[in-house]
Amino acid sequence: MIVGILKEIKTEENRVSMTPSGVEVLLEHGHSVLVERGAGVGSGFQDQHYVESGAEIAERAEDIFARAEMILHVKEPMPSEYDLIRQGQILFTYLHLAAEEQLTHALMRSKSVCIAYETIQKAEGSLPLLTPMSEVAGRMSIQQGAKYLEKSQGGYGVLLGGVPGVDPGTVVILGGGVAGMQAAKMACGLGAKVHILDVNLDRLRYLSDVMPKNCFPVMSSPSVLRDLIAMADVVVGAVLLPGARAPRLITKDMLATMKPGAVLVDVAIDQGGCFETSKPTTHSEPIFEEDRVVHYCVANMPAAVPRTSTLALTNATLPYTVEIANKGWQEAMEENEEIKAGANVVDGAVTYRAVADALSLDYTPVDRVLARA
Repeated sequence: MIVGILKEIKTEENRVSMTPSGVEVLLEHGHSVLVERGAGVGSGFQDQHYVESGAEIAERAEDIFARAEMILHVKEPMPSEYDLIRQGQILFTYLHLAAEEQLTHALMRSKSVCIAYETIQKAEGSLPLLTPMSEVAGRMSIQQGAKYLEKSQGGYGVLLGGVPGVDPGTVVILGGGVAGMQAAKMACGLGAKVHILDVNLDRLRYLSDVMPKNCFPVMSSPSVLRDLIAMADVVVGAVLLPGARAPRLITKDMLATMKPGAVLVDVAIDQGGCFETSKPTTHSEPIFEEDRVVHYCVANMPAAVPRTSTLALTNATLPYTVEIANKGWQEAMEENEEIKAGANVVDGAVTYRAVADALSLDYTPVDRVLARA
């Protein structure tokens, strides 16, 4: 199979979908790899590194779309790429379609095979291709929250860890999954007082066992949330519903109860955000204020640390990429339920229920599409 690795064109996206080492593995399995010129530069991988691994350098994205049978991306296709996607072409990337109606319709029109990193799911419920970026974003959320809590950045002027004789800051984390747990670890390590909220009692028991004493796992409810955000210096939104739009847990009215200069960090912004007042921001303009509360809503947080993120992403995606390339998408989905769960749009049909529900589109089970294929 011919596999294409594109240069990312989303604003300030410095990651690349495959390292030169990953390219070498694909070639060992008998596949050809096209890499767009400059694709890896932002992550510290030069074109020569890819050539030495056996890849062919393509001058333009158009060349890769025209020749490759499977396209690898990090982020979702941009509007300039919509018309380049071919019928039957495999698109393997983060899609987050529940918050992207225009993209979803474009992919349906293309009749391509769109497999989303974020919905590939193991039998026990874990999301192996979302996990590494959630780990990065969770840890970064506290770094960014601490920075924008500084007075010079528009914040309240609190040091999260405090100092002897002065109380530490208070961090409230919504969601006890991978991103939330990583955020809690970082905040606890700084010495903050951390409340992590979830609605899964088993998860809260686990967090209670493994987290340090300055972390307090709490069953989430509207009243608990209202009480805690009034005390919070930093609130991290890390709620995830696989493939679906994130629930809006903090309303605009609730901002009035927060401290002026408190910071909201919306890790869930890729899925629409879990604060009513969230809107996507960029690394060059990462924050805005609403009712005197600082909002950090960068939609591709891990792109700020592309070397780490690209290495972590390739570690996770490479086995699935190899399997799809070796078997083709039909056989890969028939033999691997995890890959089948990644199918979001196939041959013009929406094959992931949460996306169909979020966008009020017809849902077609992927098994029905496989039977037709």
